[in-house]
Amino acid sequence: MMLYGAAGFYLGIDLPPVPRNHYMHLPLRHGLGSSWDVVELLSAAGTFVAAVAAIVSVSNIILDETARPSTALLLGFSWAAGATMQIVAGVIARMRADASSAF
Repeated sequence: MMLYGAAGFYLGIDLPPVPRNHYMHLPLRHGLGSSWDVVELLSAAGTFVAAVAAIVSVSNIILDETARPSTALLLGFSWAAGATMQIVAGVIARMRADASSAF
């Protein structure tokens, strides 16, 4: 679990730089903008979800509360979903950076 979280943190936080030929589009005219914007949004959302799950888990420990099994599963799945979103964002960004540097 710790290795999965570390991989998600590294891949989702350390995104490669956006290529020079990347043009920002106005979100109101072109949906969400470019595909790089979607990758950054996925990374940020994954970081947020994983951090909220971690904060709630730590607050339960500090406040000495007993979580129900359903609550523990919800927190675990939330954390795993956030880490997975970070991993997917990092992999997509690295694949696009490699593809754009090949040309």
